Amino acid sequence: MSPGPVRRDTRVHARMPLEVVVMVSDVTRRVRKPIRLSSVDLSGGGAFVRADVLFEVGEMLHLEFQLPDGHQIRTQGRVVRVSRGGPQEKPPGMGIEFVDLPAEDRAAIETRST
Repeated sequence: MSPGPVRRDTRVHARMPLEVVVMVSDVTRRVRKPIRLSSVDLSGGGAFVRADVLFEVGEMLHLEFQLPDGHQIRTQGRVVRVSRGGPQEKPPGMGIEFVDLPAEDRAAIETRST
């Protein structure tokens, strides 16, 4: 059995491992209350969040989290990847691309990653 296609990393922003609580809700409000998840890594462009409840690729989400220095982030993100987990993968979760992250918040995240 072949190992499958090799995925190219096309990220623009450097990722850093960082676990923070991320409150997530869907834009369409199908989920009545925000779901408490945790990040695995974070960059100025997005995050990977550990989750047993997976949204669909393309779905828009509201995200709220606090950086270790206390900087509060509120933004929207788009699910760009879903991982069901497995021996060769990260834990189950979702790759989320930030959509409307203000420049000030992006700078705060990128400062943490350097």
